[in-house]
Order: sequence, then C-alpha cells, then structure tokens
Amino acid sequence: MSTRAALWTAQEAAQATGGKLVGQWSAYGVSIDTRSLERGDLFIALKGERDGHGFVADALQKGAAAALVSEAPANVAPDAPLLIVADTQTGLEALGRAARARAAAKIVAVTGSAGKTTTKEMLRLMLGAGGSVAASAASYNNQWGVPLSLARMARDNAYGVFEIGMNHAGEIRALVKQVRPHAALITTIAPAHLEFFGSLETIADAKAEIFEGLEPSGAAIIPAGNSQFERLKARARAAGVKRILSFGAREGADARLISAEPHGEGQAIVAKLGDERIGFTLGAAGAHIAMNAIAALLAARELGADATRAAGALANFIALKGRGARFAAGDIEIIDDSYNANPASMAAALDLLGQTGPKPPGRRIAVLGDMLELGKDSADLHRGLASAIAAARADLVFLCGPHMASLWQGLPAKNRGAYAEKSSELAPELTRSLRAGDVVLVKGSFGSRMSVIIDALKAREAATA
Repeated sequence: MSTRAALWTAQEAAQATGGKLVGQWSAYGVSIDTRSLERGDLFIALKGERDGHGFVADALQKGAAAALVSEAPANVAPDAPLLIVADTQTGLEALGRAARARAAAKIVAVTGSAGKTTTKEMLRLMLGAGGSVAASAASYNNQWGVPLSLARMARDNAYGVFEIGMNHAGEIRALVKQVRPHAALITTIAPAHLEFFGSLETIADAKAEIFEGLEPSGAAIIPAGNSQFERLKARARAAGVKRILSFGAREGADARLISAEPHGEGQAIVAKLGDERIGFTLGAAGAHIAMNAIAALLAARELGADATRAAGALANFIALKGRGARFAAGDIEIIDDSYNANPASMAAALDLLGQTGPKPPGRRIAVLGDMLELGKDSADLHRGLASAIAAARADLVFLCGPHMASLWQGLPAKNRGAYAEKSSELAPELTRSLRAGDVVLVKGSFGSRMSVIIDALKAREAATA
C-alpha cells in the first residue's frame, strides 16, 4: 500500500475509540467525504444533513482502508473492514484526542474575527521551513473540522497549526481542549456574529475561551491595538496564563510592525521581535495581511522556530482564494475577497483597493455584498462603510443584498454603479460596466454568494479571450 508509516492501525483506532473491529487494516489518512477520499483513508461516516453511512460502500469501493460507523451498512460485505462505535462524531473526537496525546509536535491554535485562515496558512508555510507541519485544511475549524484535523496529525510532525472558529459561546472552549496548544493566537476582535453575541465584549469573551486549553507555560498572543486588548489580557490571566504576548504597530508590542511598503504584488516588511529587527518580503498586499504576518511570526518563535528563517518563507505566501487573491480577467484586475466579511475585514479590503492603482483609463470598483449576522446594528454598520469607500477613492460601487440597501441610499450619485437584491442579478450589471484597466474588489459574507460575481468575471474573460 505505502512505504509510509500507517497513521492508524486497526488496533490503535479501536483502542482510541473503544469501538468494535471488523477485519484488520491500516489507514494512511482520514476522510469524511468520498469526493476527496484517497486510497488508504479511514472513512468517517458522520451523521449530518446527509448521513455518511449511505456512502460507506462507495468509500470502500474507492479504496478506503476501513470505515468508522455506528452500524454496519446493509449494502457492504459482512467482512468489510469496519470500526463500529456508538456515535461516529464522538469516535472522530476520540481519534483526534488520541492523535494529540501521542504527538510530540509543538501546537498553535488560531482564532479571531478575521484573518484566521490566512494566519493559519502563513504559519503552515513558516513552520514548514523548519520541520513537518500538520495543519487544518481549508477552514476546518468547527465541531468536526478540528477533530478531523487532529486525527490526521502524524506521530512525527514537528508542528501543528489548528484553526478554531465559533458562532456561539462555549464552542471554542470545547474545541481547544482537544487541541491543547502551546500557543493560542487571537488575530483580532471585530463586529462579527453580533446577531448572536450582542457586543464586542461578549465576542472577546467567547474568543478568549481559547486560553482555557493552553498547555502549562503556554503563551497567549493578542492584538495590541485592538479595543478589546485589556479584556483579552484579563481573560488570559483569569485562565491561569502566565505568558501573555502582544503584536501590533504600537510601541511596546512584543512583535511590532515597523513598516510595510509595496513590493511587487506583495510588500516589504520590517518588524521587531523584542530586540531583534527582521526584514522580509511577503507575497501578498494589505495592511491587515502584514499584521497577520507579524502575529504568525510571534507564534512561530514561541513554538521554537527560527524567526529569521520563518519570516523568509513568507516571500512564497500568496493571498488565498476568496481572501484577497488577485487574478486578471483579460484587461481587468480582480481582488477576490469573496469568502466572508464583517465591518473590519471590509475596511481592510477597501484599504487594499485604495492602494491598488488602476491602469488608465481604468477605475477602482468596489463590488460588495451583505455582511451577515450583525444583528440590530446591521443597517448602521453597512452605512458606516461609506467612509472607507471614500478613503479608498472608489470610482464606482456595486452593491447587492437587503442590508446593503442602507449603504446604497447614502452613496453619492457619481459613485453609484448598480444595486440588486441578489449577486446573480448584480453580475450582469457589473460586467456590462467594465472597461480596460479597471481594478475590481469583490467582497461579502459567504451567504451573500459573492462567488457568483467572481464566476461571472471569469466567464467574461473566457468569452473575450
């Protein structure tokens, strides 16, 4: 099957989960989705909107080493390789805890209102310069994503990087106790999920749950310039954390951003870690990206990585799809920040648009969709984007979604491109308005389906190629 060491033998998996074995097998990976399953994976039949037990036969047909199930499916052979447990979600969590317990890796957990996945991917790259890294795939940061990521961690990984998300209080607390990090990093606290939390203070408290799972002598890493800095610090102390570090642009931060200047499609950064001054290039633009890099650099140092080598790896970092990635659609430049949005990340993306000069006779164009889950202050927070749009010197603004109607009403007539209820209705209005040299920023919450706009821009390029 493979010259690699098995990730899980049947006996190890059974011992971790307390499950009943059928057959003998060795697994080299762990999967919950037959579409991405690889030969040799242990398939976990989770019960969600679609019951994974209905896909066990397909998984085995595609070469799965075995399947973790709560009951043997009727359409598989009696001797099919299985691990039968009372509940597959609980079984997955047990595998994750067992993988964490046997690992010698240094672990960092990342959360925050924005920048989690970008910072996690920076850490994957930076730590990878000095050793093997296990890291969350994509945005696998919820009740199944975290244990799945842990269960995939190899015994000999030098580092682990795990993203932890939330949409209700107590969620991070449960997940971080599985991860048990040596460093816990909060990227920022911003208005996100206000519909569920009501205030920045309650968001900060929920994010601060990440400190409760820190290993003894572990470090809490928090944003120095954030309005919730003192609250986060107090929460870390209340959790018994002795080592509290900060990052930011202000004097006194443990990791300080000294300068960030444009450099190609990225930026040249000078930072200070304690008394050490480090200059490096980052292959992605934006002040918020630079701050994520400083936070990641501090976390990497805390895990014992060589800071200079780690910083040097960031020359190869590029903005992620849907999180600031750039591409050309013919003679139009696109900034794809379509994955998600809250007021802070909107402001950061608009700032990036302002830094990007269009080629004559092009214009700066902002295409924005609703920011969701903002609660009773939603209208005010959407209207409040007008100042960031003005600062970005956006020539035209295209908006979609019922919440964006409040912003549309306050825009100067000269800046109005078009407004629509849905992204699918806005896309043709935008594509008809484009001209050579335009720079187009696309951003909105995931539920606003701004990826439809990105697909329309790509289709426009294909039609004109």
